[in-house]
Amino acid sequence: MGGITARSVALIFVTGGTTVALQARANGELAVHFGSGVEAATYSFASGLIIILIVALLVPGARAGFPRVIAALRSRQLPWWAFPAGVLGGIFVAFQAFSVGVIGVALFSVAVVAAQTVTSVIVDRCGLGPLGVVHVTVRRVIAAILAVAAVSLAALPRLEAVQASGLARIALLASLTAGILVAVQQAINGRVARAAGQPITAAVFNFAFGTTLLLALSGIGLSMGGQISPASPGPFWMWFGGALGTTFIVTAAWAVPRFGVLVFALISIAGQLTGALILDLIIPMPGSTVTWLLVAGAVLTFVAVAVGTWPRRQPRLASEND
Repeated sequence: MGGITARSVALIFVTGGTTVALQARANGELAVHFGSGVEAATYSFASGLIIILIVALLVPGARAGFPRVIAALRSRQLPWWAFPAGVLGGIFVAFQAFSVGVIGVALFSVAVVAAQTVTSVIVDRCGLGPLGVVHVTVRRVIAAILAVAAVSLAALPRLEAVQASGLARIALLASLTAGILVAVQQAINGRVARAAGQPITAAVFNFAFGTTLLLALSGIGLSMGGQISPASPGPFWMWFGGALGTTFIVTAAWAVPRFGVLVFALISIAGQLTGALILDLIIPMPGSTVTWLLVAGAVLTFVAVAVGTWPRRQPRLASEND
């Protein structure tokens, strides 16, 4: 695993973390105005697909990545089950759009973080990501425990409200499931990005499969008597979820092959909780509140990042002591 620099940490923090919080807020708002999480997620993924296709057409390296991925599939260097990782992304965005409208960005974020952190350790240990098997160390376990403790602390003020509402409990369960899915998706997208030689191609496949799944779900809903209605008027930023999603997916596809699933998760988590805190302060969802416990939880995530990413001291050679 390559050493992680301050610039890499800042890039992952901003584009891999804060954009998730922004995307969650945009998709949650869009779901409220559509009246359907699936419709909001379908728009988000479809708009993201259009954006990333345009980028791929303009970047020569991205175009060259498509035949590399197909060749890797044919030679079985890339397993077939890694190809449709976007299906997991489609489910994640659908759960996101539904959950944020019910429990707010901050609680959605902390639930995703808890599940994502634990799953990232397991995914790295099982060798699902492009780095192969990443052994569990004391430092990695401590970092994961700190991250889970941080989100648990941050979620305390909202647990009473969740217990009192059946819909909120469903939203919390959906958020935990979304966290599991995003960790697995990041590992698989990392494999595709490595086969392609760069991350944009992986993002194209991700959005293509995610959009296909969500369109299929929308079609099933229509066949069962559902209706598609235009979104009611709302803030202009609710339409930007797809653009924010492309930024996150490309960042993850770039970072995971270099640093592993857990390191990417820890840094992006810090950005995600920070972004969620700011959003719940300036554009709160109904019923969402920011308490000192939520702030303390966000601060604790930075401790987890430091523990998980701080470079180990290399042993001195005997000749250096002579």
